[in-house]
Amino acid sequence: MQEYQTAMTLSMTAYARCDQDTQWGSLVWELRSVNHRYLEVAVRLPEELRGLEPQVRERLGKRLGRGKVDCVLRFQARESSAELVPDETLVSRLISVGRKFEAIAQDGGMAVRPLRVIDILRWPGVLRVAGLDTEALGTESLRLLDRAVDEMRATRAREGAHLAGVIRQKLDAVEKIVELVRGWLPELVQKFRERLMDRLGDLRKDLDAARVEQEIVLFAQRADVDEEIDRLSAHLTEVRRVLDQEGQIGRRLDFLMQEFNREANTLGSKAADTRLTGAAVDLKVLIEQMREQVQNIE
Repeated sequence: MQEYQTAMTLSMTAYARCDQDTQWGSLVWELRSVNHRYLEVAVRLPEELRGLEPQVRERLGKRLGRGKVDCVLRFQARESSAELVPDETLVSRLISVGRKFEAIAQDGGMAVRPLRVIDILRWPGVLRVAGLDTEALGTESLRLLDRAVDEMRATRAREGAHLAGVIRQKLDAVEKIVELVRGWLPELVQKFRERLMDRLGDLRKDLDAARVEQEIVLFAQRADVDEEIDRLSAHLTEVRRVLDQEGQIGRRLDFLMQEFNREANTLGSKAADTRLTGAAVDLKVLIEQMREQVQNIE
């Protein structure tokens, strides 16, 4: 059994089911996982194997990084060995405790229904399968669990590869927009200069040329998005690097999506041209689409 470590992008959404027949009966593991900030495991085991819970949690903790995991084991005893016998010691204790409660209730003037056989039979552990070797069955159950986790990790890897592919496609689209905007910047400043001069018209001779040039420079500074473009390019490189990393990368990618969004917002606020406004909107759409995928990455 390999502990959790992988160079692949893993999804947190997966399902696995493994079953096996034993000499005592059939075992079935079902594992379901969805996205979650941490690893949260819920375990349900048959009464005969409840002692396995610590080992089940340990195995899952070593092999799964994040996700909300439901882990269920079902055991169906063979009819030939399904003779049920009571745990006489436990039954005696339950009867004794029941009588004490009845006495206390009667002393307090309360009406209490006497303890019935069906009430005792419902108590966990009262009945056990005769001849059942719980230690050997537990060993078989843990082996089967390892197979189920293998299947779940394989499913997570397939889904994760798909998510990584979608994110890379979106990154390529973001990169195209960033390069377009980078190419527009000199033209935007030049167009502003021309529009300003046209509006001034014949008044230009009465205006201070240095003042006009100063206004153009101030506009260029306000509309300068070089830093935002450079940071977007840096984020593109970092996301691609993280997608190739080992281990849990979901939180890092989520942080980078926030940084992407911050730069896109700033780009939109500085937009002095309809093309820049449209580019900022397109970027935000792509970033949100990536963020939705990132939420499912371990």
